[in-house]
Amino acid sequence: MKISRLKAAFKDRRGAILDILDDVDLNSVTLITNKKGAVRANHFHKKTVQYTFVLSGCVKYVGKGPGGRKQTVLKAGDLAVSPPNEAHATEALTDATFLALSYGPRHGRNYEADTFRLAVPLLAPKKPSRK
Repeated sequence: MKISRLKAAFKDRRGAILDILDDVDLNSVTLITNKKGAVRANHFHKKTVQYTFVLSGCVKYVGKGPGGRKQTVLKAGDLAVSPPNEAHATEALTDATFLALSYGPRHGRNYEADTFRLAVPLLAPKKPSRK
């Protein structure tokens, strides 16, 4: 897992320009909204590189690859890169929106062709409290 905390490439009185990815081929750009506590992914891709760019909110991001398990908190403007064969999962720490950008066979109707669910999840959904 590689994490980048992106900064604007250009800023002036009109606003800012932020290059999320530069010189990268993509097959899909997917917008994902999450309610606080939502857990997603808990899978890996054999041939697909997945980029997760947080637009709003905070997300716990866990990746597990040859280097072991790594966990971080992503906030708006952060980018996580999961290479092929790296398991990954997210948990929304607040309501959150992110983009899942990918290069490889995991997209559109072929989503499941390169998505392999984990037998043991990296992040388990929280059980509702009894109040």
